[in-house]
Amino acid sequence: MTTVLHTSALTSLPLLARGKVRDNYAVGKDRLLMVASDRLSAFDVILGEPIPGKGALLTQMALFWFDKLGHICPNHLTGEAPESVVTPAEVPQVTGRSMLVKRLKPIPVEAVVRGYLAGSGWKEYKDSQAVCGVSLPAGLRNASKLPRPIFTPAAKAAVGEHDENISYEQVVKVVGPELAAQIRDISIRIYEEAAAFALTKGIIIADTKFEFGLDENGTLTLMDEVLTPDSSRYWPIEGYEAAFALGANPPSYDKQFVRDWLEQTLVNGKHWDKTPPAPRVPQDVVDKTAAKYQEALTRLTA
Repeated sequence: MTTVLHTSALTSLPLLARGKVRDNYAVGKDRLLMVASDRLSAFDVILGEPIPGKGALLTQMALFWFDKLGHICPNHLTGEAPESVVTPAEVPQVTGRSMLVKRLKPIPVEAVVRGYLAGSGWKEYKDSQAVCGVSLPAGLRNASKLPRPIFTPAAKAAVGEHDENISYEQVVKVVGPELAAQIRDISIRIYEEAAAFALTKGIIIADTKFEFGLDENGTLTLMDEVLTPDSSRYWPIEGYEAAFALGANPPSYDKQFVRDWLEQTLVNGKHWDKTPPAPRVPQDVVDKTAAKYQEALTRLTA
């Protein structure tokens, strides 16, 4: 059984930042050690209860996808062992859940690609028949497959704040037209290849988000994580049609399971307002979430 790690505590390296899931440490001036904790965030709030094994599973899945999609875009992996940069006493905190990566200049845009209408995209479509300024056909429903994948970026928010959907034109203002087009086109290509592969394993990737940075030569580089259940909406193909017919969220392999539980949970007789602190997640929800993450990895890599 993997050791549960809510928060890493390495003292041999300088801590740069704690994200919603990952703790990032400086390794010299040109590398980072990214430690994937077992923390879970929902609605941009970090929950108090960790999901056992989640950090290791996310790392395994990210490495799987980085390897499979490396021909499309360079990524931040160095190929070096994370254990090589910490003390022997700290090895248990990093083994199986860490990546030693290049230090990049991050681009402050979440590169979101949607192949299906769900979540905030569905809510926005109901209001405007568009998502992030991308007009869509009339008559779509919750969980509808889109005619083609669309790029619907978001502005990255600080921990505890909500990412904000933005238009492509706003991305152009932030990074310039050439880099904006490169981010959009590569993101859609990665999504299309990954979604086609996942479908052969009985999984629908409804949407996902990527993060990019620039290396010392200004080369666009895929970073952070890629196509994990934390950054993607994974639906098993069985159960999708029945849920779609009812207008319901399809069953999922991702944290939508926890989101749905939180949406239905009452705190002092009221629905949670999605600000800290989050309601305490019961053990059965923790266990089912861990099982869903594991099943997604098993199906993809079998």
